[in-house]
Amino acid sequence: MMQQPSGQFTSIGGQAVLEGVMMRSPHFIAVAVRKPDQKIVIQYQPYQSVMGRYSLLKKPLLRGVVTLIESMIQGVDALSYSAQVLSASDADSKNVKQELSSLAIAFSILSAFLFGMGLFVALPHLLTVWLSSWGAVELSTASPGFHALDGLLKMAILLAYVYLISLMKDIKRVFQYHGAEHKSIYAFEAGEDLTVENARKYTTLHPRCGTSFLLFLVVISIVVFSVLFPLFKLNELTSTPFLNHLLMILVKMVLMFPVAGLAYEFIKACAFRMDQPVFRALIFPGLVLQRLTTREPDDDQLEVALASLRQVLKLEKLSRDSSPSKSVVLESAKNEIEVSQLSELHPVDAKVAEFAEV
Repeated sequence: MMQQPSGQFTSIGGQAVLEGVMMRSPHFIAVAVRKPDQKIVIQYQPYQSVMGRYSLLKKPLLRGVVTLIESMIQGVDALSYSAQVLSASDADSKNVKQELSSLAIAFSILSAFLFGMGLFVALPHLLTVWLSSWGAVELSTASPGFHALDGLLKMAILLAYVYLISLMKDIKRVFQYHGAEHKSIYAFEAGEDLTVENARKYTTLHPRCGTSFLLFLVVISIVVFSVLFPLFKLNELTSTPFLNHLLMILVKMVLMFPVAGLAYEFIKACAFRMDQPVFRALIFPGLVLQRLTTREPDDDQLEVALASLRQVLKLEKLSRDSSPSKSVVLESAKNEIEVSQLSELHPVDAKVAEFAEV
């Protein structure tokens, strides 16, 4: 498989959804989904990151946290839309479709956040405490070894979780669309026409993938916790053992935000230096993990990913055209189009330099 052909990455990114792909450009989001009748429906809407309004949030470390939160919000919304499309078996059922309210999206994100923190922060900490108290290992919370074991258990839980969900039939297809998203982005970054034939030859593994981010989030948390807890005596917050461990878990949850910022900067630094052996070696574990979260897509899945990418590129180009006929397309909160095949979406003359990642 071919790797990234150039040193330039685009600011356009995406996410796999149910039978589709969401693509996000600097100012638009498009979600393309393959309907049961094999047509492709694309919902699109304007988008502006909060970083565009508050320049302080663009600073290193902060931008990673903001990007993570915004991605979660957009991801839940895109998944909701794809589920609604698939549940609509005929034209009449569209009339009863309801989008998630802002409150429902907030609840979904909160539930996912609590589940993730419970599974990847609280559980490994409690398992480490249990192993220490059981006598399997003798480590105090002031020891870096305690947090190293905590991190290893966290890594094991992450790998087991990803592997187990990859066995599910529906998730396998989502992982195929994940691969289609990466191939489409690669084709754009290579400056090629966004066709199935061009995208097909690229690898499904991308250095800036969210899967790699999760891996390095765990690795960096091991280092940060091993240093901060003994140094600032965060393991001695109270004299009551149970309450002390509960407070330690809460502190770890809070620290996961700056750790996420560090992981984001690490991924960016490595991705832009893939021509150097040291950085290729550093990013390699993340690419290996992506073999679990991506699968080789078929041509139909590539077509959906490319349709989403073409749409956001088209909207970005239209947004630079101030004519009244174009403004109607851009002002509406959400629009939806339907095509039978990718060729119905005309190619867009867009270059990666116009949307370069910085």
